[in-house]
Formats: sequence, structure tokens, C-alpha cells
Amino acid sequence: MHFSKEDFGEDFKWGVSTAAYQIEGAHEEDGKGMSIWDSFSKKKKNITNGHNGNIACDFYNQYPSDIELIKQLNIPNYRFSISWSRIMPNGVGEINFKGIAFYNRVIDLCLELGIEPWVTIYHWDLPEALHKKGGWTNREVLNWFNDYVYCCVKYFGDRVKHWMVLNEPMVFTGAGYFLGVHAPGKIGLSSFLAAAHHAAICQAEGGRILRSHQSDYKIGTTFSYSHIDPLREHHEKDEKAAVKVDALLNRLFLEPLLGLGYPAKDLKILQKMERFMLAGDEQKLAFQMDFIGLQNYTREKVSYAPLMPFVQAKIVKANKRKVVHTLMNWEVYPPSIYKALIRLNSYSSIKEILVTENGAAFADEVVNNEVDDKERLLYLQDHIAQVLQAQKEGVNVKGYFVWTLMDNFEWAEGFHPRFGLIHVDFATQKRIIKSSGKWYSRLLADQHI
Repeated sequence: MHFSKEDFGEDFKWGVSTAAYQIEGAHEEDGKGMSIWDSFSKKKKNITNGHNGNIACDFYNQYPSDIELIKQLNIPNYRFSISWSRIMPNGVGEINFKGIAFYNRVIDLCLELGIEPWVTIYHWDLPEALHKKGGWTNREVLNWFNDYVYCCVKYFGDRVKHWMVLNEPMVFTGAGYFLGVHAPGKIGLSSFLAAAHHAAICQAEGGRILRSHQSDYKIGTTFSYSHIDPLREHHEKDEKAAVKVDALLNRLFLEPLLGLGYPAKDLKILQKMERFMLAGDEQKLAFQMDFIGLQNYTREKVSYAPLMPFVQAKIVKANKRKVVHTLMNWEVYPPSIYKALIRLNSYSSIKEILVTENGAAFADEVVNNEVDDKERLLYLQDHIAQVLQAQKEGVNVKGYFVWTLMDNFEWAEGFHPRFGLIHVDFATQKRIIKSSGKWYSRLLADQHI
């Protein structure tokens, strides 16, 4: 399917996304406090090859030239996150004005270059000081988070008009508080349910705070969302397992936000959430966002697994299914993004959808100072074509942001999986625009491609 920028309409938002801990580095500079990812990555066994984000892409120091690269690539919208512990080192109370000044420089330079800043308020890097008080499992986090949102609005809200409250709450609560494979490394159902409930309230409360400050803000939040299929078609137990996994991975945070409550009917274990609910919480969970951010990379296939606790289901990995997959072992399946858009569009209370992350990690190679990443280029083309197909069928999808601007620290996988449109040599910090970045630039310049 051939397409041009024009096919999507004039008001379609094209962009690129990053996250503070993954690119900034400068983990102790200018008064920044420690985050849970600073401490989690200190334990070498937690991260592939013992990597950490202490330096990462050194965006804290390199941001002028990196934002110039965004301009050079004709990308009009830049999504980035604020590091909570950079502007509030202890998570509450004292403001670090050097951290505030850094984000003001980033925002001002974007605006100067004609790039619209889209701010993610929370992208996983909780201040370590708050983790020591229970972090997301402590209901006090509602007050801590509210103070943090007010701080962001106070210092950046005069120029930032587009906001995302949380990044993928299912991932940071599930991987961080249930499986223990992400920071802060907690394990267990009780931790997970408490953290999930508090995060779900915070995503709505954050929206309310932003809305009360300024009525013309464009406010959203982002969800990881993979299309789920049963491993065996017309196999009743696999189909039921797929419904449970969909309720957990795709609907747990979305439906309470839409005023539908937790999807406990399809996943009984969520009834235990009642232990953490107080009077009035049902109403606190709901907020009318201006948009929902869809973050889609793959689809999952699920089989019935009677011994698997809580869900009696398991995800069958892409390599086990012998299908084409990325370095993350995620199946390359472009229709997943189309099916996710169709499904989100079926909720009548969702005003509009933006794809706030989509991309792929492949084994890139530098040859003669160039990176010809054909697999990523094809991946992006095929997924953008699916977005266009959904739009043509009436889905109110209003934007597409590539994950990510440049190769970075990829959480528990360290620096191994490279997702960037720009290659980064982490030893020298040299940047090379990849073939995929050049293609995206031509698309956005509306050149014939």
C-alpha cells in the first residue's frame, strides 16, 4: 500500500517519542535525586550485560544537537518525559530548579525550531525516596503524584499544550510490582493490585488537575495494547485464555478510565482489587481524556495453561511459534495495530486515538558510516499503512509517533535492542541517521516515496 503524508489529512500529528531515563543520562548531575531505575540497574543481574542508564545517550548534555536532528528529520512533534526525581529529588517537597531549567531549555528550543512538545508526566522513573515509603503500593502516592503534576503544570504549562499522564501503566505495575523484572523489582499479587489501583486513580486525577489548570490543553494517557489471539482457533479453552489475557493486558487500565470499572467479569482475580478500593474510588477512576495513546508493537498468541496461577493462560513466544520476530522476540504482525485501533474505536467514549509508540528493534550494522536498516523501514511502512487503513474505515486516529528517536537504554534489555531512527555509538555518542530515519524524513517532507 503506497501512501503519502497527505493521505492522513492536514490535522494528523506526526512525531517521535523518547523517555527521560532511557536517553538523558546525567543521573547524578545538577541536584537530580535517585530514581527506582537508578537503583534497580545498579544490581548487574537485573539488566542484560549489567548495563545502566547513568550516561545512556547523554541527552542531558547533547539535547541541542539532538533536537536539531529532530528538526532536520522534518518531525513536527516531539514526545518526551519529565524525570520526577530530576525536578523533585525526594519526590515531594523541595524543587530542584536546575532540573526545571533543563526541561525549560528543551521546551524552549523545541518551540524555537517549530517542534511541538508533547510531555509524558510519568514514564516509569519513580523517585527512590518514594519507593522507600512503598511507592505505588502506598495510597499516599495519590498525594505525591498530584503534587508532582501541579509542579509540571506550574513550571511548563504556559508553553506545553499536549500532555500524557502515564506511560503504559500495565507494564510498570505488572513488570515492576508483580513479575519483578522491572524496577522496583517487587513480586506478588498484592503488590501488583495495590500499585495498579493507585496508578489507575492517578491517571484520572492527573487528567483532572491538567484540565482544571487550562481548558484548552490536549490531555491523554498511553496504553500498551497488543492484539490477542488464541493459539488454536476454535479451541474453547485457548479462546477463554485469550479473553483473560486481553482483560489483564489491554483493558485493566483503559476500562476504569472510561467509567466501566475493572474487567473482573472476564478475569476473576481482579475482584481482589476491592481490598484496595475506598468509598468514591469508582468515580475517581474515571476521566474523559481528549485522546487515548495506543502503543502497539506486536500481537500475542495465548494458550490455555491450567497450572499458571491467576489466569490459567500463557503467552506463546514468537520464536516458539517460528514466526518472523524482532530482537525483543515480538512477532512482526502489522495487522495487530489495525485490529487494536478498530477495538479502541469501538468504545464510544474515546474521543480520538493517537499512536504514541510503534517501532521495532533489529540487529543494525554500521557499514561505511551508514546504517541500512531495511527491516525497520519495512516494519514502519507496513504499520503506518495499517493505520491509514483503519482511518479510511472510520477510526478516529489522529497521529502516529515512532518509537524511538534514537537507540537508547531499553530497560531490562540494556543497550542490546536498538529501536532508533538514529544509531547511537554509546562509547563515543556519535549519531548516524539510519535509512528508516531518512525515509521518515522524506515522508514528512511530503516528498514522493
